[in-house]
Amino acid sequence: MNTNRSAPLEEPSAELRGPERPEQSRDGKAFRIDPWWGLVALVIGLIVVLVVFSPDPYKRIVMFVRDGIGVTLITTVLSFILVLFVGLVGGLGRLAKNRLINGLATLYVELIRGVPLLVQLIWWYFAFPSVLNEIGKVTNIEALSRYKANPIAMAVIGLTMCYGAYMSEIYRAGIQSIPAGQMEAARSLGMSYFQAMRNIILPQAVRVILPPVGNEFISLLKDSSLVSVVAVTDLTRRGREFMSTTFLPIPTWTMVALIYLVMTLFSARMVSYLERKTHFDR
Repeated sequence: MNTNRSAPLEEPSAELRGPERPEQSRDGKAFRIDPWWGLVALVIGLIVVLVVFSPDPYKRIVMFVRDGIGVTLITTVLSFILVLFVGLVGGLGRLAKNRLINGLATLYVELIRGVPLLVQLIWWYFAFPSVLNEIGKVTNIEALSRYKANPIAMAVIGLTMCYGAYMSEIYRAGIQSIPAGQMEAARSLGMSYFQAMRNIILPQAVRVILPPVGNEFISLLKDSSLVSVVAVTDLTRRGREFMSTTFLPIPTWTMVALIYLVMTLFSARMVSYLERKTHFDR
């Protein structure tokens, strides 16, 4: 009886295998490390070197402004969440066929974009409470007549209203970049306008607008330094307080600039990562 069995296949040699392929992720795409993370590590390393080898004044500066870093991040994140919502409402309003809704959205965008952010922050902190106080006196509402501005709340409102106008235009451009046939196909399947917008149009528009939205977040993070003029104890204000007590402008603002640089570079790398994860070939 013939009991011959086929011999097991041998592992091919390196010459037959050819050059090794880069490590691949589960979705089949090559795994790559963003080299620009090295710049983030470099700036962090520079901060560490300054703190370790020159603790006076750099370590003192970091310990003094660390609570301001938290205020800056909280103000930026809260404002950005509201900006996304306000921008979506404004963008849909700009595309509305109703003349009243379209006119109000357009008026909001044109007026807000025509006033500097610093002026808007000052108005919300100093003028808006006075408006509420006058309304409270006229309407005999004691809560309004005695209202006093909360610095962080007014800063968040000012940043939201300003950046919401710019975000409205980003949403509008992103939605208009989607072919009209997408909406027509969705409506032909029996979807309402809002169902088609929620399930078909907006998911595609979000991928298109992700880069400018990321840029808006980074700009918002940097412009949040302006809230220091309306009594918000953010990173910039804490740096100014330290400088006014120690009279060390160069070390103080160098460290503040490096801390801002770390936050903005880290945000930029996260935006790039999200862009790669959501990228698709048309």
